[in-house]
Amino acid sequence: MAHSSIALDDIFGALSDPTRRAVVERLGRGPASVGELADPFPMTLPSFMKHLRILEDSGLVMTKKTGRTRMCTLDRRRLRRVSTWLEHQRVAWTERTDRLEDFVTNIEENNR
Repeated sequence: MAHSSIALDDIFGALSDPTRRAVVERLGRGPASVGELADPFPMTLPSFMKHLRILEDSGLVMTKKTGRTRMCTLDRRRLRRVSTWLEHQRVAWTERTDRLEDFVTNIEENNR
């Protein structure tokens, strides 16, 4: 459980920045070179590489150097971890709010 929590912390930490979320969105459409990914952002390449390194460290992005080009791909399995966690939270909160609704409805019916 602790290992899973650490992995989720890393993923959510990586996704906490809008630049990194944009990179993940772009890679969701397919692989891209570092230059292609960095191009839309008004920052130096070394600054962009810090963002890319955080995405790599979290396991969301994998890079492979082919010749002079460094290609990046998205590891969708890591995103599934987030999706699974969020789904568990949705189910838990739906159950809680359903119980609260039942409780409030019972109180209202008993007060009539």
